[in-house]
Amino acid sequence: QFLYFIAYKHFAMGHGGDGKGLMSTQAMAATAAGTLEIAFFHPFDTVAKRLMSNQKNISGIASLNETIFKQHANSPIMTKIGYLYPGSTYAVLYKVLQRVYKFGGQPVVRDAMHRSGCTDAMRPVFGNKSKMMTESLSGSLIGIGEIVLLPLDRLKVLSQTNDAALANRSMLSVIRSEGMGLYAGAGVTAMRNAPGSFFLFGGTAFAKDVVFGLEDYRSATFFQNVVAGTVGACAGVAFTSPMDVVKTRIQSQGFASAGGGERRGGLRMVADVVRSEGLSAFYKGITPKLVTSAPKLIFSFTMTEFFVQKLKTLR
Repeated sequence: QFLYFIAYKHFAMGHGGDGKGLMSTQAMAATAAGTLEIAFFHPFDTVAKRLMSNQKNISGIASLNETIFKQHANSPIMTKIGYLYPGSTYAVLYKVLQRVYKFGGQPVVRDAMHRSGCTDAMRPVFGNKSKMMTESLSGSLIGIGEIVLLPLDRLKVLSQTNDAALANRSMLSVIRSEGMGLYAGAGVTAMRNAPGSFFLFGGTAFAKDVVFGLEDYRSATFFQNVVAGTVGACAGVAFTSPMDVVKTRIQSQGFASAGGGERRGGLRMVADVVRSEGLSAFYKGITPKLVTSAPKLIFSFTMTEFFVQKLKTLR
């Protein structure tokens, strides 16, 4: 409701109705970027999720092959590639909506914070970096609100890591039978998204401000967006890795209604990981996540900015 109120105030009071044009431009750009992201990066996301959900030690190439491709470990290469695109329907729905919401919504919240005086209120504490803090805080607020899309995220993760839980079940039948159970891991997700989005947008703003000395962040060139996006994405991935591991394992659990076994919450999951695998388990998959998740976020972020600029020239 808070995000809706901010968006409403922005549309109703912003620049003589220009708010709707800004929002539609951001939404169209984010949709285009999100669709391209699925086409190129979904296989890498699947690999990262399977590594994070794996609770065994990977001792070599053969073990890594089995962890990633499971029953298709010895299948032909094209079969293996196809197995990296599970749950593509859920992935497209989730990722496109997420990118539209995240990269389309953050500028709206940020601009509303500027107009409401939040940036000026932070100036006594943060000085000329108050604009950077506005970028960070607006991203954090958007990240928390992202949990509304959690059911689609969980269906995507289950498709990638525990496809047996969805065997012969349509999306509508799962929603009817599981209901709020699809929000498993909501608390951990919020704890991951808030700092993750803070560092993503804040790190990006930091690079544009400190590295490139930009007064207007939206005037950044494509190259500057790539560099700034790299800083923000890597900071977000590195900081939230432990929470991402816990979130992925919670979401990988089968459904209780289908006899999926004992449900483990966030605290129980953390305790079990520490006891059986050690603290290093919270950073399982950190290397492929930095190699794949960061470029994925960079791609989506920079493509959004690119499409925004192109769409603005057409208006």
